[in-house]
Amino acid sequence: MKPAFVFILLVSFLAKWKLISVEAKVFVVLMEDDPVIMMSLRNDENIAIYKERMTREHDIFLESLLEKGSYIKLYSYTHLLNGFAIYATDKKVLRVLESAEKVRLIHEDTKLQKLTTHTPELLGITTGVWPSLGGSMLAGEGVVIGLIDTGINPFHPSFTNEGFKGPANLFTKTKFKGKCWTGEQFPPSACNGKIVGAQYFARAAIAAGEFNSTSDFASPFDADASTAAGNHGIPVIVNSFNYGFASGMAPGAQIAVYKAVYPFGGHMSDVVAAVDQAVEDGVDVLSLSIGPARVPSGPSAFLNVLELELLFATKAGVLVVQAAGNGGPSSSSILSFSPWITSVAASITDRRYNNSIRLGDGQSLIGTGLAPPTVGGVFFPVAAAADVCQRNITAGLVESCQNADPFIRSLVRGKLIICTYTFDFESEAATIATVADTISKTGAAGFILTMDPDIGSEEIKGAAVTLQVPGIILNNMESSSALWEYYNSNTIRSRSGVAIGFRATARILDGRDATYTGQAPVVASYSSRGPDVNNALLETADVLKPNIMAPGSSIWAAWSPNSDGDQYIKGQSFALLSGTSMATPHVAGIAALIKQKHPDWSPAAITSAMMTTANFTAASGAPILAQQKNKLSPATPFDFGAGSINPSRAIDPGLIFDVYFKHYVQFLCTVPGVDDMSVRRAVGVGCPSKKTEWCSDLNTASVTVSNLVGSRKVTRRVTNVGELDEKYTVLVREPFGVNITVKPQSFKISVNASRHITLFLVATQMTNAYTFGEVVFEGNNNHVVRVPIAVSVSSTLGF
Repeated sequence: MKPAFVFILLVSFLAKWKLISVEAKVFVVLMEDDPVIMMSLRNDENIAIYKERMTREHDIFLESLLEKGSYIKLYSYTHLLNGFAIYATDKKVLRVLESAEKVRLIHEDTKLQKLTTHTPELLGITTGVWPSLGGSMLAGEGVVIGLIDTGINPFHPSFTNEGFKGPANLFTKTKFKGKCWTGEQFPPSACNGKIVGAQYFARAAIAAGEFNSTSDFASPFDADASTAAGNHGIPVIVNSFNYGFASGMAPGAQIAVYKAVYPFGGHMSDVVAAVDQAVEDGVDVLSLSIGPARVPSGPSAFLNVLELELLFATKAGVLVVQAAGNGGPSSSSILSFSPWITSVAASITDRRYNNSIRLGDGQSLIGTGLAPPTVGGVFFPVAAAADVCQRNITAGLVESCQNADPFIRSLVRGKLIICTYTFDFESEAATIATVADTISKTGAAGFILTMDPDIGSEEIKGAAVTLQVPGIILNNMESSSALWEYYNSNTIRSRSGVAIGFRATARILDGRDATYTGQAPVVASYSSRGPDVNNALLETADVLKPNIMAPGSSIWAAWSPNSDGDQYIKGQSFALLSGTSMATPHVAGIAALIKQKHPDWSPAAITSAMMTTANFTAASGAPILAQQKNKLSPATPFDFGAGSINPSRAIDPGLIFDVYFKHYVQFLCTVPGVDDMSVRRAVGVGCPSKKTEWCSDLNTASVTVSNLVGSRKVTRRVTNVGELDEKYTVLVREPFGVNITVKPQSFKISVNASRHITLFLVATQMTNAYTFGEVVFEGNNNHVVRVPIAVSVSSTLGF
């Protein structure tokens, strides 16, 4: 399952950019009047009246301007945005809306793309967090995590009420007031205490003719990952083998499902409606495995419609956690831009599923493959696929073992077949699962997949698939060459080269038992990298992205047996998946634990706590590494943000860096190329008369300066959230080419008190590239608060 990404083309001001095409069918129109979130409405009745009035005004507005039958209104947005989505059947509709009064912005709707057992222990949650929150069953109690993705399977044991020990009556514990929509595969009993809300959004997809109700389920039903809030201690049984026991990060938390992405993808206007509804319902945390497929057009990436919607979600007190993207290891491949969003990078964990094959001459070759062993502990004859197939078949088709038809059954039966990982696997024209299917159909004893020398040491696609037949992937050229040498020296051939005797033998061991190396996490090669950018011109921003890293590779996730998302794991209840979409729910679940411990903390405070306490080295002190192309390098903040998440420290960070809506508006007002009118059209309020000078002045738990010319003063405001007054000493590790002075260098701060810290950055050497450092606050109550620094020096101005 690939992480869900959405391409959103922002048109901030039609009169200026004229970016909307007349062929577009669905438009999101934002109006001038304030949405609910901007109003001081004190009770639900007043809110309902205001929402009904806004919806009625949208209808009257459209009816007064547009011909009947020329459009269909899909949604009225009322909570976070005041606007609507319409499906236009006449090209004149756009021209009329462009010139209409009270229209603030028009955005073009575009397509979306679809983007564990060990990780709670790996992250220290079981011993460092759950006990302080009442144990695993109550960890996350009273917190609702909103999942905006492809839906959920309410019958999966990770989400049923049998394994859930949270509050019997959710509404006595939280402010949540969402609904549970019933439909195909989603009966009224689906909302069972664990799942407390479920809705789906597909009006734009239906209008576009892409939604197929027979396969896409007109209900909240589908597949989803259980890493955020799945029940505790659920056995992971795949192909009749128990791989261990799964648990979400916050097993006691409740789940609210907002299905807006489908097998074919989805539409931005449906996602905006899902976010609007989730925040109105009262979720505490939003987990999004979606994001733009590329940097949006317009004056700033921070002003596209999804970013604006998420800004207002943050204003409502909802923490937004979003996948960073899977475009790594390329620089500036980050696809989650804004400072009000917690962007998550993915790491490889220390869990390994290794396998080995023993040859008849005593050699033992190491590989991978989650497959059972060959039966009986006996050695089986080995045969290359080309030697047991009809000879009039193209060699490439035979070597990849993608079709059972060419194989001669009498020669194949009872043998281990050597197949080759060719370029067809890289393009996904061939799969490892199909190799296993071929072996099963032919009656072979198992398969050995060797590497094509022309591919080299590329990462093997599909190596994490669970198999029902014995198999091993020799994922390096050394092992592959050793096997071929042994095979060729023990195969008897006729003068014409036909194999007539197979003396090579081998047996495959069990590849389903995991081993744990204890090594530090490694940034996965696919995980998107910084630096962050301001716009589609890739001008770098004074914002650190990603923010944090969590496990994302080979994660056991709950899977719906009914899902058609991947035919090779169809019918399974769990799947081993990878991507920043797998890392994201880890962070959402940990955020729920922090929210349970500190219910009054703002979204920025929770993000700050996770960032300032993250691990940036291994336990031995060695640096965390990042996968680059064919090599490992020391990781930087553009690889993993502040570091690998450390939940047991994050619930007690000592100091936090807090940010609120007005500060984000001030930030937008300092973005290069964004003027006061653009900000006013985007967020409904203009820039303050007293502006901050730089984007780097935003009070985040990091400091990024993309263009240091001479010197700059950076101010931060820290708040003591510890239980005692504390004295802090400030240490600085300077980036290359920059001298940093911090004032004060030590300070005492009372409980709940705040104070300003000033950093003076002076360029000493032009770098024209980013260098990295940190500021560390060491407290006498054992708190250590670490703030990463990234600076690019453009000019020293005489130094």
